Amino acid sequence: MELLEEVKFLLRITRTHSIVRRYFVVNGFDGALTMLGLIIGFLVSSHTNLTVIINACLGAAIALAISGLSSAYISESAERQRALANLEDAMISNLQESAHGQAVTRMSILIALVNGLAPLVISLLILTPLWLSNAGFALPIYPLYAAIIIALLLIFLLGVFLGRIAGISWWRSGIKTLLVAVLTAALIYLFTGL
Repeated sequence: MELLEEVKFLLRITRTHSIVRRYFVVNGFDGALTMLGLIIGFLVSSHTNLTVIINACLGAAIALAISGLSSAYISESAERQRALANLEDAMISNLQESAHGQAVTRMSILIALVNGLAPLVISLLILTPLWLSNAGFALPIYPLYAAIIIALLLIFLLGVFLGRIAGISWWRSGIKTLLVAVLTAALIYLFTGL
């Protein structure tokens, strides 16, 4: 609980709630669409072994996570350092050892973790039916179709989350993100299924 309280405190003093949410949604959406694209690509290709599909998708998920972690840490750290320097100039004081100074490093790490873990976790959820099928579990539908359904559901839920944040119709917001996913799937199918 102490760590959670510290995170809440740091979010409050740095006013980064919206940044963390935005990174979660944006990179979660990227992870879901990337997995959707890969799975549809494999679906329209000649029969491919599930292990190959899992490994390719897992490789993409790990790359998205590392990209998200590193890019967010580098950019957020620079932005936080700049904001701290501006605050130090305004207060004519060194704030490196203050709560604000410590927040620079800690919030950069938190934002990087959210940015990197969002696509990884969402990708792993989407890959669950592939792992289950590969491990010998009988699924009611073909594992690639199950993965597509999970991807579409997660994309819809990200839209619902955005709708709730914006205070607009969660249903309409979920449908909007779902339409983006369906359009993406249709384009992938159109260009790879030829």
